[in-house]
Amino acid sequence: MASQMAILFRTRSLLPKTTTTIKSITTFPFLSQEPQLVDPTPAPTHTSLPPNPASGSPLYNENWRSPIPPSTSSHALTTLGSYNRTTSDTYDPHALLDLFGDWMASQRWHDVKQLFEAWVRSLDKTGKPNKPDVNLFNHYLRANLMIGASVDELLDLVSQMDHFNISPNTASFNLVLKAMYQANETVAAQKLLQRMLETGKESLPDDESYDLVIGMLFNTYEIDAAFKYIDLTLKSGYMLSMKVFMDSVKSCVNKGRLDTLVTIIERCRTTDQNKALCPSWNSCNFITEIAIQEDNSKLAFYGLEFMARWIVKGERARPPILLSVDEGLVLSAILTAGRTYDSELLGAAWAVLIRSLRKKKAPNPESYLGKIHALASLGNLQKAFGTLNEYESAYGDAGQEAEELFCPFTSLHPLVVACSKKGFETLDNVYFQLENLNRGENPYKSVAALNCVILGCANVWDLDRAYQTFESIGSTFGLTPDIHSYNGLMYAFGKLKKTHEASRVFEHLVSLGLKPNAKSYSLLVDAHLINRDVKSALAVINDMTAAGFEPSKETLKKVRRRCLREMDYESDDRVESLARSLNYRLGSEGRRDMLFNLDYSMEYP
Repeated sequence: MASQMAILFRTRSLLPKTTTTIKSITTFPFLSQEPQLVDPTPAPTHTSLPPNPASGSPLYNENWRSPIPPSTSSHALTTLGSYNRTTSDTYDPHALLDLFGDWMASQRWHDVKQLFEAWVRSLDKTGKPNKPDVNLFNHYLRANLMIGASVDELLDLVSQMDHFNISPNTASFNLVLKAMYQANETVAAQKLLQRMLETGKESLPDDESYDLVIGMLFNTYEIDAAFKYIDLTLKSGYMLSMKVFMDSVKSCVNKGRLDTLVTIIERCRTTDQNKALCPSWNSCNFITEIAIQEDNSKLAFYGLEFMARWIVKGERARPPILLSVDEGLVLSAILTAGRTYDSELLGAAWAVLIRSLRKKKAPNPESYLGKIHALASLGNLQKAFGTLNEYESAYGDAGQEAEELFCPFTSLHPLVVACSKKGFETLDNVYFQLENLNRGENPYKSVAALNCVILGCANVWDLDRAYQTFESIGSTFGLTPDIHSYNGLMYAFGKLKKTHEASRVFEHLVSLGLKPNAKSYSLLVDAHLINRDVKSALAVINDMTAAGFEPSKETLKKVRRRCLREMDYESDDRVESLARSLNYRLGSEGRRDMLFNLDYSMEYP
C-alpha cells in the first residue's frame, strides 16, 4: 500500500499546475467530495414571437412544406457575410439607401453586398422581415456587377426579385445589359431588350439601354441590326450619344458601309433631339478625309458641315477660338464635287474655305482652278467664268507665273472642254455672254476667257470661229492677245494641216516682240509632223533648244515615230542622240508598229 501511495504521489507531481480543477481517478474506497460553485441563475428575459408565416418572409421558404432548391450561384442571398443580425437591424430602408450611396461613392462594393444580404435576412422594428424596394435591390445588383458577377449570376439575382414582390425596372435591366456589354453577348442583349419592350412602362428601354445594345452590335460589326435599334431609338424620342455615333463611324468605315453612315446622320437630322449632333473636330476631319478617299460626296458634305459648326461656335466663344480647315482638305473636297457632280458639296467646301481664311488672304490658285473645274463639270459655265474673273483679280498681276496659271492648254483645260462640249452652240453662247458682260456697267474683259473660246473652237475643228474670236480680242474687247491666244490660233491651223499659216502666226508673234514659250515650239513641231515633214520639225526643235527650252519626251517620241514611218533613219539617229543628251528613255514602239502594220484589206489569202 505504501508503494502505491508513492507512485500516485509522483504521478500527481508531474501534472501542470493550472487554476482549473483537475479530477483524477482515486484508488480509495470513498469518493472525493469537493465543493463546486453554482452557476448564477440568469435573469428572465422577454422574447418576442417569431414572425407570421403569412407575412411573406423569405425565412419561411426553407419550410419543409415548400422547399426551395439551393441556389448554385455564389452571389445568392443565403450568404450572410460578416455582418451579424444586430448590425443589420439598425437600418431602415431609407437609412440603408443613404448608407449604400456613401459606400458606392467610395467603391465599397463588397460591404454593400454583404450588408444587403444580412439585412434581408433580419427583421425590422415591428418584427416583420425587411423588404427591399426596387431601388435598394438595384444597389445590390450594381455592387455585384462591380465585383465582377457574370451575366448568369445577375440574371439569377433579378429572378430573385420576385421573392420580395418586386418588379425589375429599367435600371435593373440596364445593369444586366452592362454585364452583357462587357461579355460581348449580343444575342442575349437583343433578347433582353425585346423583353423590356414587351413587359411594360416600368421596364421600357431608355437611352442608356439602347446605347449599350447598339454599341455592342457596332463593336461586333452587326451594322444592320444596330441600324434597326438606332431607328427605334430615334422614334422613341431619345438622343443618340456621341460614343455610339463614333462607334457607328468606326464600324461603317472599317466595313466600307459609308452609305449606311450617311443614312444614320440623315436620320439624326430629322429629329429635334439630334439636330445638334456634332462630333469632335478631329473626328470631323477623319470623316471628311474618308469620304473624299471613297468619293462619297454626301458624307464629305456632312463632315464639312460639322466643321462649319465648330468654326461658328469658336467665333462666338469668349475669348474667341479661331478654327481653320486645312486648304488641302477643302481642295480635295472641291475636286470630289467635280468628280461626283455635287453642287451642294462644292458650295459647302468653298464657304468653309472662305470662312477659314477670314479675308486675310485669297485662296490659293489651286483652289480657284479646282472650283472652275468643278463648275465646268457641272455645266455651270456662267459661274465658272465668274470664278475665273475672281481668279484673275487675285492673281492676274503675278508676272511670269501668270502665264502658266491662265494657260488654256493646262490650267484652264477643263473649262475649254466644257465650252466645246456641245460644239459651236456652247461656244457661241459663251462668246455672246462675254460680249454682254463687256457692255455692262462694270465691264468684264478677260483675255483668258477668250483664249478658252479660241481653243474650244480649235477642238471642234472650227477654224473660222477660232480666227474671228482671235480678232475680236482687239477689235471688240479692246484687249491685246497674249502668247496663249497665238498658241490657240496655231493649234487651230495645225489641226487642219495648214502648216504654212501656223508658221506665219509664229513669225508674226515674234515680230511683235512676244517671246514664244515651250508650247509655241511644240505646236509648230506638231504642225510639221502632221504634214510628214520631219526635217522641218527637227529644225524647229533646234531653234527651241537654242531659245533655252527643252523638248518634252512626248514631242521626241512623236518625231521618232514619224521618222520610222517615213523610213528617215538619219533623222531618227538625230532624235536618239538628242534624247540621250536629255536623259530620256524613249522605249520601243512595238505595239504601235503592230497596229500600224495591220492589213485591213478584205481580201482572203
